[in-house]
Amino acid sequence: MSVDPNRPSAARIYDHFLGGTHNFAVDREVAERAYALVPDLPQVARDNRAFLRRVVRLAAARGVRQFIDIGSGIPTEGNVHEAARAADPGARVVYVDADPTAVIHSRQILGDDPLTVVLQADLHQAGRILDDPAVRALVDFGEPVCLLLVAMLHFIPDSADLHAALRRYRDAAAPGSLLAITHGTAGSRTDRLEALADLYVRTGTPLVLRDRAAILALFEGWELVEPGLVHLPAWRPDPGDPPVADPEAYAGLGAVGVRT
Repeated sequence: MSVDPNRPSAARIYDHFLGGTHNFAVDREVAERAYALVPDLPQVARDNRAFLRRVVRLAAARGVRQFIDIGSGIPTEGNVHEAARAADPGARVVYVDADPTAVIHSRQILGDDPLTVVLQADLHQAGRILDDPAVRALVDFGEPVCLLLVAMLHFIPDSADLHAALRRYRDAAAPGSLLAITHGTAGSRTDRLEALADLYVRTGTPLVLRDRAAILALFEGWELVEPGLVHLPAWRPDPGDPPVADPEAYAGLGAVGVRT
């Protein structure tokens, strides 16, 4: 497993959006060009991370103690295992990413933590992820699990393989399991978001901006919990969270479904 410091990485660019340090000059260059197109991208990244923490708290309140974060990126501050263990020190977390950069940094950050597993795999490889021996040793699929697909499905084109993989994860999930998705959407800023999508082609992970109906289709077989698919800051905000000034311009939607 090797890292090319001369090729930008979506995981490292996202790390830079979050104020992290696990990125190279080439990533920061792409990030700066992205800022010029969509100046609030760092805020959207922070909103994604805040949404993730709120989902983990909801899962914990429902008794869920197992988490699988696919497309996890680099687990910097405010990551899944920190939020989960604030509720239950025994919470177990699987981090999955296809990017070797994210996997290498994740393993360095997590060290020999016995309650986490870091796996290099693609979302489409549902069988490999679900049947991995280390994952099976950590996760009991007879009990509810929280599957997190945060800020990653907008890097995956629509296909029969994608929907087959999503069905495989759903079928493996016990009743009471949760699926959390956040997804980029153009809102009223179509031109700028299309330019951003062109920029992301350089990372090898082209940006796919689905509309609301297409995002809802990703929840097939899951029942959405209130308030449904909404702009990220509007999903069960914490007391004191500021309202979104212009929801129609906001570039991120999120929702959580439950397996019944």
